[in-house]
Amino acid sequence: MNKFSLIITAGGTSTRYGNSNKLLEIIQNKTVIEHTVSTFLNFENITEIIIPTNSDIREQFKRLLHDSRINIVENGESRQKSVFKALQYVTNDYVIIHDGARPLIEQNVIAKTIEDVIKYSAVSVMTKTTDTIKEVDENGRIIKTIDRTKLYNTQTPQAFRTDLILKAHNELKNGNYTDDASMLEALNIPVYIVNGNYTNIKITNKSDLDFAKLYI
Repeated sequence: MNKFSLIITAGGTSTRYGNSNKLLEIIQNKTVIEHTVSTFLNFENITEIIIPTNSDIREQFKRLLHDSRINIVENGESRQKSVFKALQYVTNDYVIIHDGARPLIEQNVIAKTIEDVIKYSAVSVMTKTTDTIKEVDENGRIIKTIDRTKLYNTQTPQAFRTDLILKAHNELKNGNYTDDASMLEALNIPVYIVNGNYTNIKITNKSDLDFAKLYI
């Protein structure tokens, strides 16, 4: 059985959300981070869970998350640097990377991600773009409508052969990438789609939390 490591990014300061940390907001008697982690805990082949987070909430996380597989570590100055720090703790051949603020991830999507990363070595959960997308100049004038038939919205989890994603982080360590798949793309390493669900939103503002409460 292939073993998987999981990195859950939780180092942000929730500046776009408001005065409180969105990962500690309550949905049906559990925090957002507990909801996010709990779905992954159902997979026995995920043998270690590394959560990089900032010092302000690290002790709270330790009180909330008790599974022996969980290791709460120091975050970096950016998402990219946090993931790189977490990768130093990874001991398995495959690693899954997921946003802590996506508590609505469904078990079947995780299972498909695990299945496909063994086949393709690098995968990203995505959803097909349904909105009409337009390119706009700096003055707010619409330049053109972009063909949406090949456009997808990126989500997490993303999963990789550990050696590949470590190679990308080492070679692009001075960059500022907001997701890990784009780092492999920059090195011309193929990344493949796992079809996700539109409900797998990232909680960024209060209305996102309201949606999560309704859906859960």
